[in-house]
Amino acid sequence: MKPNDSGVETIDDKQFHQLGSHLLQSIEVALEAADDALDLDLDVERQGGNVINIRFRDRSVIVVNTQPPLHEIWVAAKSGGYHYRWAGTLATPLWLDTKTGRELLSDLSEFASTQAGHPLNIQLD
Repeated sequence: MKPNDSGVETIDDKQFHQLGSHLLQSIEVALEAADDALDLDLDVERQGGNVINIRFRDRSVIVVNTQPPLHEIWVAAKSGGYHYRWAGTLATPLWLDTKTGRELLSDLSEFASTQAGHPLNIQLD
């Protein structure tokens, strides 16, 4: 990785795959732990290597998937569709929404909390 003028390290396809895979794994682990602890009746399902479907008790769904050609993470929730682009370093992973500049895991925690009806905090493991 090489930092650009703003301090963000540019990533290549292999690094995007590794970062995206780690992100999806962290999301799965956090949501399954929350479901076990809080009995939220979540169904967290991995499809292929790059998509997670999160089904909630009210039958709503959040979809998180990687978009390798664009080096983006896409999230579809009740509140809308969002695209997140790498804006961090290996030491400080960061994915920011391309329109709002908001951080992916904060947004995802908010979306999942709303759809689960219970506060959830999703972080990288």
